[in-house]
Amino acid sequence: MASTAVVAPSRRRLSWAAIDERIGISGLAYPVPAHANGVGYILGGITFFGFLILAVTGVWLAQFYHPTPATARESVVYIMNVAPLGDIARGIHFWTANIVMATVLLHMGRIFTTGAYKRPREVNWLIGLGLLALTMGLIFTGTVLKWDQEGYEALGHNVEAGNLIGAFGTWFSADFAATLPIIGRLYLAHVVILPAIGTFLLIAHFLLVKRHGISARPAEADAAVDGAPVLARGGSTFVAHLVRMAGFGLALLAVTTVLALVVPAGLGDRPIPGTETTKPPWMFLVFYPFEDWFGLAALLWVPAIVFGVLAAMPFLDRSPYRSPRRRRAFVALGAIAAVAAVLLVIYALVTVPQAHVQGAMG
Repeated sequence: MASTAVVAPSRRRLSWAAIDERIGISGLAYPVPAHANGVGYILGGITFFGFLILAVTGVWLAQFYHPTPATARESVVYIMNVAPLGDIARGIHFWTANIVMATVLLHMGRIFTTGAYKRPREVNWLIGLGLLALTMGLIFTGTVLKWDQEGYEALGHNVEAGNLIGAFGTWFSADFAATLPIIGRLYLAHVVILPAIGTFLLIAHFLLVKRHGISARPAEADAAVDGAPVLARGGSTFVAHLVRMAGFGLALLAVTTVLALVVPAGLGDRPIPGTETTKPPWMFLVFYPFEDWFGLAALLWVPAIVFGVLAAMPFLDRSPYRSPRRRRAFVALGAIAAVAAVLLVIYALVTVPQAHVQGAMG
């Protein structure tokens, strides 16, 4: 009996060693700094798990959705009232999308405040901007797919913006493919094109995080610049970090499930061609006043300026220091921009919707 008890654990160890030899699971046990498990440094991981929730719920919703002008809204009604778990899945999808947008913004805000976009992480900052744009694209296309009044008006803005950029906007023209309505192409973008681009961006993002490591706290990074002794990195492992991310991911799923039950995702009225009575979702409201003041073209050049300035930040902020107190000018400019964004959103919320798009879409 004693020999059997000894052999069994030995065999288990050999089996684990054989598996690990082939797929390298033990490689995930590499050290990461302990502060990486704090909420501020784990926002990216929460966002990633949010994308996973969106993917799973999106696959379920796609089983019942019909991407044509005649049936899109009716299929959403079917999802809400008839499809198994349809209303809950749709609510989780809706609320997760909103929370993911917030965590993306908070994550980038933390990176900006702590100067974590500085050398050698400039490229990862640019990839993060790509993921921000992609998240907004997913929310925009998802808004159109409801095919209520809000979705119809969003598509109208999409088409008109495409017309403004000429040949580069041909894909958004109704004449691009007469056999497939624009809503069908946006559905394709929502479920295939944007997720595929996002997958590549996430892989590149994670590989660069692995390459450069999780950024040190600003005070520690500045101490190294000043030549002061710095504590050794470590204190945790990637496995522990991953477990903590998964815990936040499960919490996110729990919160969005409760929200889906208490505050279900809504659906507006049937679209009325030639009218404009809605405002965009909250993440686009910051651009809405510029559309009021300067016309539809502002929806092209204002985001281009914003993303251009953000992309230039690592190359403008050339100081080797990362602490906010040693980067007061850039942090102050960031704070001013954040306050301005809040004021623009408030302005957009209190103003009466104005007509910006002429004509109807098919």
